[in-house]
Amino acid sequence: MTPTKPSPALRALTYLFLIPLGALATATFGCISLVCGIWDKSGRQQHFVAHIWARTLLHISLSPVTLVDPHHLRAHPTAVYASNHLSYMDTPVLFATLPFQFRIMAKQSLWKIPFIGWYLDRSGQVPIDQKSGRSAIAGLLRGVATLKSGLPLVLFPEGGRSEGGVLQSMLPGSAFMAIKAQVPLVPMALIGTYELLPIHTYHLTPRPLKVVIGEPIPTSGLTTREAEALTQRLYAAISTMYAEHSSFATP
Repeated sequence: MTPTKPSPALRALTYLFLIPLGALATATFGCISLVCGIWDKSGRQQHFVAHIWARTLLHISLSPVTLVDPHHLRAHPTAVYASNHLSYMDTPVLFATLPFQFRIMAKQSLWKIPFIGWYLDRSGQVPIDQKSGRSAIAGLLRGVATLKSGLPLVLFPEGGRSEGGVLQSMLPGSAFMAIKAQVPLVPMALIGTYELLPIHTYHLTPRPLKVVIGEPIPTSGLTTREAEALTQRLYAAISTMYAEHSSFATP
C-alpha cells in the first residue's frame, strides 16, 4: 500500500505548524500529567489528561475519528484490547476514542522518551522488553496482574508498526495474557492512520479515521497452550474488519 504524497503546501503546513503544535501539546500535557501524578494514585486524572492530549493531537492533525460498533466495548468490564499497528498516531487515536480508563502495554524503549516516558512511568502503563525471553515473560505477567486488578489492557500484538500498511504476523502475548487472566480478547482495527502518518515519514496527510471494534473472543476454559490458536482467531478478526473498512482510508 502506497500512501498519497502530500502537496508541498501540506508539507509546509506540517513542518511549520502541525508538528510544532503537536510537540508543544505533548510537552504541556505531559507536565500536567506529572503534576497530577503527585496525588492521583488511581491514574484516573492522568488518564483524563492523556485523553485530552490525544484529542488535541487529532484536532491539530485535522483528522476526525469515527468509532464503529462501540457496543462491544461495554460487553465486559475488563478485557485485552488488541489492535493493528500502522502509525505513531495509533496510540493517540485509541486514547481519544476508548471511553474508559485502561493501561497500555508498549516497548520499554518508549520509557526513555522525555514527557512520554515520564507519563508512561507515573501513570502505571505496562512496559515489555523483548530482548530476552525472561524479560518478555516478566512483562506479560505484569500485564496479567493489571488485568486481574480490574483494568483493561490495550496493546499492538504485531509488536511494531507496519512497513506497508498491511497486517503483519502477531505475537501470542495478547492471547497469553487474556487466557491467564480469563478475560475476553477484543479485536480492534484502526483505519486511516497509516495514510495519515506512515512509518519513516514526518509529514501529515489529514483524513477521517476509524476505530472498528470487533466482537469479544471468549477465553473461559482455555489454557495457555491454546494461545497460538487464539492469536490466529484474533488475526483473522482484525484482518476481516480492516478489509471491510480500508477503502474508507482512500481519499
